[in-house]
Amino acid sequence: MGTVFEWYDFFLYGILASLLGKLFFTTGNPTTELLFSLGAFAIGFFFRPLGAVIFGYFGDKIGRKYTFLVTITLMGGATAAIGFLPTFATAGVWAPILLLSLRTLQGLALGGEYGGAAIYVAEHAPPGKRGQYTSWIQASVAGGFLLCLAVVLTCRAFISEADFVAWGWRVPFLMSLVMLAISIYIRLKLSESPVFKAMKEAGTTSKNPIVDSFTHKGNFGNLAVALFGVSAGLTVIYYTSQFGTLYFLQGTARVPETQALLYMAVGAMLAAPLYVFFGWLSDRIGRKKLLLAGYGLTMLLLFPLFHLMADGANPALETATRTHPVVIALPECDYSVFGKPATECAKALEFLTKRGVSYTKQPARELAVTVGSQRLEGFDKDAWLAALVAAGYPDTADPDAMTHWKIIAAVAIMVGLSAMTYGQVAAILVELFPARIRYTSMSIPYHIGTGYFGGFLPVISQYIVVRTGQSYSGLWYTFAVVAMAFVVCAIWLPETKDRDITL
Repeated sequence: MGTVFEWYDFFLYGILASLLGKLFFTTGNPTTELLFSLGAFAIGFFFRPLGAVIFGYFGDKIGRKYTFLVTITLMGGATAAIGFLPTFATAGVWAPILLLSLRTLQGLALGGEYGGAAIYVAEHAPPGKRGQYTSWIQASVAGGFLLCLAVVLTCRAFISEADFVAWGWRVPFLMSLVMLAISIYIRLKLSESPVFKAMKEAGTTSKNPIVDSFTHKGNFGNLAVALFGVSAGLTVIYYTSQFGTLYFLQGTARVPETQALLYMAVGAMLAAPLYVFFGWLSDRIGRKKLLLAGYGLTMLLLFPLFHLMADGANPALETATRTHPVVIALPECDYSVFGKPATECAKALEFLTKRGVSYTKQPARELAVTVGSQRLEGFDKDAWLAALVAAGYPDTADPDAMTHWKIIAAVAIMVGLSAMTYGQVAAILVELFPARIRYTSMSIPYHIGTGYFGGFLPVISQYIVVRTGQSYSGLWYTFAVVAMAFVVCAIWLPETKDRDITL
């Protein structure tokens, strides 16, 4: 339950990133505001490794229980505080500074959360069931996402759009205070891990877990495998299945936000039990082969699944892209995705990006666009819009033309691929490291992998899309990281399911 609430706190920002960008990073350019907001989302991930070092140290020195009592308090308090923040309109530049500060605290807290929860459960689990028992932690992450969706959708249902923008967005953040109280109550009832208690009584706990994590024989290699093979790969799959699909549905497929969130909720609910199933399966067939199978299937299905999603959500856009391709003739252009477009060519690129239109660039002396067979010289927003509409490019997805099962199936299969790679990860990482330095050793690579490879996925993938003009090009980031993880695990990851974790 504590993990559900903690991830609720963290996902909440990601789901409301577009609105928060307008409220806290006001520039007048929606693309820039979204990118700055996603950058603030990534800041939380940037500080997760530091939180892993700090709380990993204390988790190996003073115990698992008290360490993650601190992490949940820090996370819940920082999240609730976001609900009290002034926006850019009232506080100016101080608004984003305060927001970034609270995102930093969230990242530090989350850096100490996962390792403590995973170790605590694994060290209580009976032999042969560690994958099944710890898989509930991964399922709890999905539970946090679903709880977040439920709260946001409920607020949107009972609060008008104008009021939600004005003050209603604060309600989901303030609800963290209730969840924080429940989480603290639950965790105060827990006893300490039996493995840690045995080490404490025997006097075998590490004097300096950080140093020992890097100097213990063979441990540095395990840290590298955990980082580049396990954490990086499964994390980009997970965040692609959650935020990648959400931003794609809203930005490229032009699905309204509430409807996109509903598709995400249904798809996630259908696939969420698979986290526990694959954790259970890893106890029987092994962790490594299941992880490699998940990586392989992700590389095989990634692009087809997003094409299926687009075809179900906005078939008119898919048809127009195929039958009336857009080619833009560009002179040298100083377009930056992080600033308000000032030149004619920058405004043209911004216009196409905002509408989710894929296009091909051609170098030229003068700006022009070709939509199918129609060519327009220079940038005239109204003329370009008329040409796109005439070619079948819709501004929003047509609800009557949607094929719901395609969207839900694509989302559910993506979440299923995440479950296949993520379901057994806690067991893998716990089994990979010695008990006396386990909290630190598993937390550092896990949170560097999730913090940097995963946390920066939304902003990197969106940046790639904006720079290339291709709606699907951001998926190459996921593909490349998963390919790297596959190679690392295939060569260097040992099978760990039968290891004695009391040592």
